Amino acid sequence: MSILVSLRDWTGITAPFNSQFVGLDNYRELLTEDGIRRKDFAISIRNNLYYVLGVVPTQTFVALVLAVIVNQKRLKAKGFFRTAYYFPSITGSIAISLIFLFLFQTHGAVNAILPFQDINWLANANGVIHNFLGVLGLESPPDWMDDTEVMSLSLWEWVSGPSIAMVSIMILTTWTTIGTFMLIFLAALQNIPPSVEEAAELDGASAWQRFRYVTIPLMKPTITFVVTLGLLGTWQVFDQIFAISFGGPEKTTMTPAFLTYFQTFQNGKASLGASMAVLLFFIIMAFTGLQRLMMRNKELLS
Repeated sequence: MSILVSLRDWTGITAPFNSQFVGLDNYRELLTEDGIRRKDFAISIRNNLYYVLGVVPTQTFVALVLAVIVNQKRLKAKGFFRTAYYFPSITGSIAISLIFLFLFQTHGAVNAILPFQDINWLANANGVIHNFLGVLGLESPPDWMDDTEVMSLSLWEWVSGPSIAMVSIMILTTWTTIGTFMLIFLAALQNIPPSVEEAAELDGASAWQRFRYVTIPLMKPTITFVVTLGLLGTWQVFDQIFAISFGGPEKTTMTPAFLTYFQTFQNGKASLGASMAVLLFFIIMAFTGLQRLMMRNKELLS
């Protein structure tokens, strides 16, 4: 249905197939025609790409570390820690987003415990990579990066990094998702036969060697599963963006999922929103396929 609607000029109010058929015009407007539509779509892709690169590795690594910790035999109050780590995952995303909205205010709790000056987290559109380069003395981009454009954005804009506001949302998302992934990793750890690690220990392997050469290889299917879920979730992020920033400041937290909503329900461009949804589907499929290919190649190499 979305594919069919994306080929028409539909406002979302009338019956979809009473609208005019326009073919691939919506896709051309997003991908090839220079204008605000293509630039906004490119900005959303850039923002979401940094979001994926920041959230997926972090939440996977932290969840695995927590799973290993709560799986220790000598750890007391295991039930408490498992519940505490998992609890944010079952709390409403909008409720947690509103709490973080207060925590990251200029005079909020986060800035109160930081040793340096107050950061305007949720209204700061500066890219963190640009900020870092500015500290090193690189205030302006090289001419070739400023003059070269890809989908109406200069290369300098593509490599600006996530904004400070987006980093705040990335912290929120990581905190709310690690509990679920921790339980998945914990189940995988508990399914490893104790005899395997005992055999490695008898062979003289240290704790790190047993983890590196025994536990991790046995958990590769679970790691692949967790990373796949992470990719699916991060490319569809919407709730936190809607509740915290509504795509701002200066469109630096706008994502394809949010832009799809905005074009469909705010601008009355339902067919354009459907086109974005279809393109987002192919982006997710491409990244998921690439991730699975990389994991398969690692297994072949090992």
